[in-house]
Amino acid sequence: MYVHVIDPSSYTPPYDHALCRALASAGARVELVCSRFAYGRLSPSCEYDRNEFFYRHAIGSAGGRLRSASKLIEHVPDMLRYRRHAAAADVAHFQWLPVQALDRWLLPTGRRPALVLTSHDILPREPRAGQLHAQRKLYDRFDAIVVHSRRGRERLVGELGVPAERVRVIHHGVFEHLAERPPGRPPPPAPHETDKAVVLMFGLLRGYKGLDVLLDAWRGADGGGAIDGAELWIAGMPRMDLQELRAAAPANVRFDARFVDHGELAGYFERADLVVLPYLQADQSGVLFTALAFGKPLLLSDVGGFPELAADTGAARVVPAGDAPALARALRELLGDRAALTEMCVKARAAAEGDYSWRAAAASHVELYRQLLS
Repeated sequence: MYVHVIDPSSYTPPYDHALCRALASAGARVELVCSRFAYGRLSPSCEYDRNEFFYRHAIGSAGGRLRSASKLIEHVPDMLRYRRHAAAADVAHFQWLPVQALDRWLLPTGRRPALVLTSHDILPREPRAGQLHAQRKLYDRFDAIVVHSRRGRERLVGELGVPAERVRVIHHGVFEHLAERPPGRPPPPAPHETDKAVVLMFGLLRGYKGLDVLLDAWRGADGGGAIDGAELWIAGMPRMDLQELRAAAPANVRFDARFVDHGELAGYFERADLVVLPYLQADQSGVLFTALAFGKPLLLSDVGGFPELAADTGAARVVPAGDAPALARALRELLGDRAALTEMCVKARAAAEGDYSWRAAAASHVELYRQLLS
């Protein structure tokens, strides 16, 4: 079976790498069709072929307007060129399509390859006029839609009217490759020196991720005073203005506002005692599955598939989204209960080795591909 995994803008390299590697281990021949990742180093890809097919002439700095504009100019020709390239594949599994209103007209046609889309963002967070209609029409072009949670499936079927038989729930796998360490190699150094417990918020910093709610909780929104005896580490590239939030943050909050590549990432997660995702909306999160790979307990808001994962694994505690007092109380309880954190660590490792492993995810993907091809 020859599978193309397509991520034109290389939005999610860790996910792409983990899926391709797992599919190759399951016996598929795999080609990752993507573009050059402009932010930093990537994991090596000896198990599958990596083809930087899209936006070969893009210019400008990563995330800048010039680069975005030059990619847009190349997008339609590259998608049409991919149509021809796709003829050799049995399955074309798209992870992202960056121009949905156009992309439904640009996908490969005919009986082969089978077309699959992973819906990482179930619905637009702030839909523009006509965007929901365009997304629904795009979904009509695919033989199957993969979602990472039962809640995601309910939304696609109930809110967009996608036929239920075409929506498949396959768990997001944990990022084992980010936590792998050769035998005998010591743990990576922590990015900061402290003898206190560490709460970590990691990843791209965007408004919907609830950083303001977390800082309100850390300052004592529950009336119990600012949280002390621990440090809050906030690490990741900002996609929002942090000036006011940083100015109002207590002294035991450390910011590392930049892209943190996989070589440094392990130092953050190895040192963390608790990983917090106070998101206001999401379906799933790559940060969550990075934390599970490192066997870390999680404190999550009740959005998307987060409550399902907490109930299924026992590795996470859930609070209402946007509720700073509830988040503050949960932080105090967990930081004050080392036994509970230890038990959650054990359950996180069990989830990483079981239903949420990439081995299990790959088996489900291959089963889906075979059903479509038959």
